[in-house]
Parts: sequence; structure tokens; C-alpha cells
Amino acid sequence: MFEIVILVILGILSAVFVGFASRRVLGVPIGWPRSIVVGILVFICGLPFATWVLRETGAMSGTQAEASDAVILTLIVLSIAWVFALGVGLLVILEAVFPTTSLRNPIDVVRAGLQQQKRTRRYLQILEIASRNGAGWLFRGRNRNDADLNTSEQRAAAIVRTINQSGVTFVKLGQVLSTRRDIVPEPYLTALASLQSSATTIPWPAVKAVIEEELGRPISDVFQAIDESPLAAASVAQVHTGILLDGTQVVVKVQRPEARAQVAADVDIILRLAKTAEVHTQQGRDLRAESVAKGFTQTLLDELDYRIEYSNTEMIRQTLVEIAKHADEKDITIDVPTVYPQASTRRMITMDLVDGQPLSRASAALGEMTTEARHTLAVGLMNAVLEQIIVCGVFHADLHPGNVILREDQSLGLIDFGAIGIIEKSARENLAALLLAASSEDDIAATDALMLIVDVPETADIESFRHDIGLVLTTVRFRRGGGGSIFSLMLDVIRQHHIALPATLSSAFRSFATLEGCLKVIVPDFDLVTEAFPRVPTLMRRMLDPKRLAIGVQAQLAVGRALLRKFPRRIDSIMAKLDSGDFGIRIRSFSEGDDRQWLNGVVSEFVGVFVSVAAVVISIILVINGVGPLIAPNLHLFDLLGAVVGFFGFLGIMRSVLRAFFANRGRVGR
Repeated sequence: MFEIVILVILGILSAVFVGFASRRVLGVPIGWPRSIVVGILVFICGLPFATWVLRETGAMSGTQAEASDAVILTLIVLSIAWVFALGVGLLVILEAVFPTTSLRNPIDVVRAGLQQQKRTRRYLQILEIASRNGAGWLFRGRNRNDADLNTSEQRAAAIVRTINQSGVTFVKLGQVLSTRRDIVPEPYLTALASLQSSATTIPWPAVKAVIEEELGRPISDVFQAIDESPLAAASVAQVHTGILLDGTQVVVKVQRPEARAQVAADVDIILRLAKTAEVHTQQGRDLRAESVAKGFTQTLLDELDYRIEYSNTEMIRQTLVEIAKHADEKDITIDVPTVYPQASTRRMITMDLVDGQPLSRASAALGEMTTEARHTLAVGLMNAVLEQIIVCGVFHADLHPGNVILREDQSLGLIDFGAIGIIEKSARENLAALLLAASSEDDIAATDALMLIVDVPETADIESFRHDIGLVLTTVRFRRGGGGSIFSLMLDVIRQHHIALPATLSSAFRSFATLEGCLKVIVPDFDLVTEAFPRVPTLMRRMLDPKRLAIGVQAQLAVGRALLRKFPRRIDSIMAKLDSGDFGIRIRSFSEGDDRQWLNGVVSEFVGVFVSVAAVVISIILVINGVGPLIAPNLHLFDLLGAVVGFFGFLGIMRSVLRAFFANRGRVGR
């Protein structure tokens, strides 16, 4: 019994020692469980293997020694060392096939498992809804449920049915796609535009709980009153009217308690479905499904933070202030509601109650206005949006008739700034050049300007692209009435030629197109091309304001002057080094410490591999030749030396191989 206990203790100590030694020898973090298992195998096999070696070399004959004690001890140690080396080789194979992963916190593992279960259940639910409505082909090819979907109209209707039954996140995705004419073709565009996010109202106690949680104090500390009956209920938020302590009439938009959790759960599913659709279906590839999904999910998550909407509102307000500085007396006033930061947080936003009706429901009020007043209203809105996009570079990115309010004094107000567009100056200059070329029907200049805006693939047929743009410009010039906006038609051409349009500029094109829809609500026969294009030269002059140009030139001159002041000193330094013979060229790639360290590491690895391979080759030569004095009946001295050299060479090769695997996985140094 005592002997067994001693043996077990020795085995455990040996296993730990071998595990530690193998990690040190290999130089990379091998998992302890597998290291200890290999250590136990080395302990079990070491002595039997050493006994076999002593017998085969003739160093031991039964219990009688046939060689010196030093030779026998060396053979025992070397035999166990080679068992250890083979164990190291086994570790290398295990790491190559089943890489070591860090042990996770058990609580995190359980939590991740529960979340994965929820995602899987939701994922299967979406697939079931898609299959039931005949849209299973989006994810796994055609099946019996969609055998009758022979036309694009039928497939589009199936997609809309699926989205409507899949919840708020998917409905919002469909609504965003309905505005992306640059990637979504008809009839999918029209079908997606019919999506409506129906929502039941939240009971007042739940709304009150959210408000007080966000404010961190009772409602009465901020509001005189809030109407418990909602003014409107949407899929993400619910709107109530209220009165601040100073008597200001406001609206309070409160996010639904479950909205963020539901969106967060669906975001991962949307990204997975989009990737699957793009890989397995032509429609997914045509829609660039994965890229669109990534942009949408990030935008949606941003829209759930109402602090961002507050910042957006203030940015739009500043653009209208700038525009008002250059407005004529006859121009209409466009404003945005004031947001009250003391009553606004991440999940609720409080702003002025805007009197009036959205254009989508203002037909009666518009009918009471004179033709001249309606035309003035349309021109004022057009000018404001054009200046926001071209001159300011900050604009409302969701400008539809529901977000433009006709106020009681016949002015206009803008609401809902969850999404705005921002375009840098250089891109705005290219966009203005495109509009100038379009106004003169110059298809070559328009194509060149567009090519500065879009990402043109190498395989694009530029001449065909120019031809199609020219057809749009000529058609729009002589066409009156329907047929689509010039910007919608350009987006169609861009999509048909599989050319990618940057998201910000796509948003600008979309805003131009939706602007035309708003204008036609005010004046049904309003012609955006005739009215807007003559304004472009004026907007160009505004953008190229002499004062701003002068400041820009001054800045460039200041930078150039600073560089020129350094130039003589640099020339003098170069000449001095040439004169003294110290002139040299430094390769920038290896001038930094990290670069030199990487290069040293590569050289060291190469030298290590070379030496290890050479050691193995030398050991093989020594063993095969079998020369040198006999140190045991069947063992020459060079055989022993070959085994020693081969042992170190084998370990060196295993170390290099495993480090190569780790480097490929980006895990060196972990």
C-alpha cells in the first residue's frame, strides 16, 4: 500500500514537472490539462522504454550489468528524455488539430449558452416564418413552399409578409431598404415601401416607470403633467404630450422597455441571415446583403440612443440658422423643435409640441392656400434642403412627408432627427459638379463627376455607364409629369452597373428623391429639375465663399512656408553628412523598434530551424555509420552521441512547428 502511494505521488509530481517542462521547451502556452496527461504518459512509458533500450544495447543482461554505471545511467536518462520528446511531438499534433483555448468563467459559459439558446430559438422562428410565407429561398434555395413564386412581384410580396411577421427590427430593416434604390430593384422597392410597423400602446404605469428611471426622480420634479393617453405609438417608442414646470407644451417620446433588448437580440440574427443570403442566393449578392445589414444594424442601435437624436437636432438647427443669414425676405421660415436636455436621456427625449399637421395628412390645409403660396412653400423647402446638402453638408436623412410639418402660420417645421447625413466638403464639391453637369445635359462631365463620387469596379463598362447617364439626363430634360426623380433614375443606373455608392452620398441622393416627393405633395406638378438646377451655380458660389477660400489659401501658404523654412536646414544636413562620409539611407519599414524586433524574431526562428534540422541530419549520420569505440556490447559511442544530438534537434523542430501554428492564428505571446 505504501509503495502504491509513493508511486502515485511520484507520478503526479512527474506529470506536473513534465507538463511544466514541455511548456517551457515549446515556448508557447500549451493547455495544462493536456500537458499533464502527456506527463503521465511519459511517467508510465519512461522506465519500460529505458529497460528495453538497456536490453537491446546489451548494457544490461538480465540483472547483470554489461557496461559501466555511467553508460547505464546515461542510457536511462536519454531513454526517458526521448519518451519526453515523443510526448512533446504528441502535444504539437494535438495543438495543430485541437488548439488550446483559454478556460472561460463558468458563469460566463452558462450565460453565453442561455443567450445562444435564445438566438437559436429566434433564428429558427425567423426561418419558420420565412418558409411559411414562401421566402425560404432567401436562405436555403427553392423549396416546396415557394414553388409557385415564379415572378419578382410574388417573391417581393413573400418577403414583405415575412418581414411584417418578424417584429420591429426586421420591419425597420425593410423600411430602410425601401429607401435604398441604389441597391434594391423594383418591384422589391415598392413592396418594401408598404411596410408598416404596427404597435400596441404601452400601459401608463410601464411608461411612467421608464420616465422616472431615466430622470432619476419623480415626474413631478420635471413636469407639471403628462397625458397618460399616448399621442402616438410606434414599434420602438410611444409619444405623450406634457407640460414642463415653466408651462411649456412639449411632447415626450419614451422608448419601449423591451425595445433595446429585442433589437440587440435580432441584430446578430440579421447579420447571419444577410451573410447566408449573400453566399447562397443571387438576390442576396445583388442587394449586397451583408454590407447593408452591417450599416443598418449600427444605425438602428444609434437611433436607440436619444442623446444622439438631440445632438442631430441641434446640428440641423445650426444649418437652418446659417441658411437664414442668406435668405430673401420672401423665403419661408423652416424651424425645428427645441429639445430640453434636462428632460431628455438615452431612452426618452422631450421637445416642443409642434403645432400643425404632417404633409402626409395636410391636404385640406394645403387646399385652402393660394397657388402662389403653395409654390413659395415648395421653393422654400427645396432651397433649404439643397443648401443643407451642398453648402452645409449636414441634412435630414429621413425627409418624407410624415416628417415635414405644415404649421398653422403656413411655415414649415422638420421633426424626427434620428438619422442625419453628413458629407465632407470634397464630396460636396463633386456632388455640385454633378448637378451642374446635369443641368447642362453634359453626360461626359456628369459621368466624370459621378466616378469621383462612386466606387467604380475594374470590370465596369464606363462607356455603357456614360451612355445610360446621358439617356437619363436627356429624358428628364424633356419629360414632364411622372416617371421618377432624376436622382432615382441615376440610382437605378448605378445599381444596374453594380457600382457601389458610399452610404453618405446614397443618403444625399435619397434625400433629393424624397424631397421631390414632399414638393409634389405641396405642388403636384412641381418640377425639381427646372426649379433646382438654376440654383446650383449660386450654391456653388456660396460653398466657394471668397472669405473661406482666402482663409484656405492662407492656411496652405502657412503650411508651405513652414515646410520651406525647414528645407535649407535639411539640405545643409544632407550636404554635411555627404562631406563627412556619414550619409546613409534608412529603410523606414525597419526604423522602429517594433519592426527591428519583428525582423530579429524572424531571423532567430530561421536560424533555430536551420540548426535543429542540421542536428537531426547529423544524428542520423552518426547512428547509421555505427562507428566509434564500443561502450556497450551493441552500442557505439557515436550512436549515443547521435541520440543526444537528435534529441535536441527534434525538440527544436517541434518548437518551431508549433510556433508557426500559433503565429498563423495570431496567438504568439499569449
